Order: sequence, then C-alpha cells, then structure tokens
Amino acid sequence: MAFTYKNNSVRIVLSAVFFGSLIGFLVISAKAQRTVDQTLAVITDASGASELITLSDVRWQLALEPGAQIEDVRPDDVTRVLDLLIKQRLFSLEANRIPQAPPSDADISAEVRDILAQFSTPTEFESRLRKVGFSSVKDENFERMMADRVRIKKYIDFRFRSFVVVTPEEELRYFQEEFLPTFKKRFPGSPEPAFSAKRSQITQTLVERRVGESIEAFLDEAERSVEIIYLFVGN
Repeated sequence: MAFTYKNNSVRIVLSAVFFGSLIGFLVISAKAQRTVDQTLAVITDASGASELITLSDVRWQLALEPGAQIEDVRPDDVTRVLDLLIKQRLFSLEANRIPQAPPSDADISAEVRDILAQFSTPTEFESRLRKVGFSSVKDENFERMMADRVRIKKYIDFRFRSFVVVTPEEELRYFQEEFLPTFKKRFPGSPEPAFSAKRSQITQTLVERRVGESIEAFLDEAERSVEIIYLFVGN
C-alpha cells in the first residue's frame, strides 16, 4: 500500500512504512557477508530523465565523511544523506542538459585531494573506501562518483557563481553592519581592522552568500518540477 503526498506540482510517492519502518530495515551490518543494495529513491524530471539513489550511494557518501559510521548505518545518517543525494541528483539532471566536456583526470584528482585533506592519512581514507566496496581511489565506480561531483561543481560555478556581482557599496555595508559588530563581540578591546584589509574576504563571503541563496531558490523550483518516489523492498 502507498500514499501520495502533494506539494504544489511535486508528487512524492511514499511507501506506507516510509522512514519509520524503512530506516529500521536500512541498518546494515558489514558482518553480514553479503551485498545488499536497494533503490531508496527515484527522481524523474519533466523530460522523463531519471536518477536512482541506492543504499550503496548512501554508504559511498558516508565513506567520504570523516567519523561517519559506515559499517552499521545510523538511521539519522540515512535520512540526512538521502536528502543530500536527492539535491545532488537534482543538480545532476540539470547539468546533463548543458553540453560540457567530461571532467579531466586532473579535475578528478583535485577532487580526490580535497576529500583526502579532511582525513588524517590517505590510508585511513582508502580503508573506508574498501569497507563500502571500492578497491581504491582508482576504482572505476569511485572515479565515476568523483566525476559526477566535479560536473555538479562546474555547473554551479557556471550557473550561479559566474554571474554574481558584488558592488563596493554592498561590501562597505557588510563591513559596517555585519563584520565589525561580530569582530567586536569576538575580540573586545582589539583594534578594529581596516576595511581595505578585509575587503577581499568580504567579497568572497558575499559571493558565497549569493550563491547559497541562488542554490536554495534553484532547489525549491527543481523540487516543484520533479517526481520523487521513495521505494523500499524488504528482504
């Protein structure tokens, strides 16, 4: 049995057990000595293009997060990561509409380095990869995952970041109304930094704020124009 939840033009079809029973079944043990993979969600846009999110996708993402539990996936992590992956797939569907060269080996290597920088050693990271089924950072599926991340980042840069314009008036207003009050609270009695010394930092902050706002607006619109079906098949 299933029920349909409508939010404007978005239709989300949920299993009758959805996250309550669903999450209970999603707790995986690496000691089970068998491969379990299930489709957790299907996203279909107006053109009929679809993206699947599986249990392996969730574990693969968790492997990239230092400290995240990957042998026995916690219910909260499944909920959080599934939401993250849905957002990534929305970007992926949109990025596929724009012709672009495939990510280069250099692009993929740079993405791997960014992730490795979050771990204490490369050995620690590769150990996590093996626990979720990758042989190494050169594993074909892992490289495909990195390529997808690069494509999405390039799309975000093209669609949002490249069009952001920050005026000098906006920079000065941010310095006076936000930067300085925060600085005074954190460092009472310290000499105030000059606007010119912080201008580059302020510009970057405002650019990222605008990009974040644009991304939120994009996701809101994208979620209203797709169908998201959550699926779960028990053993």
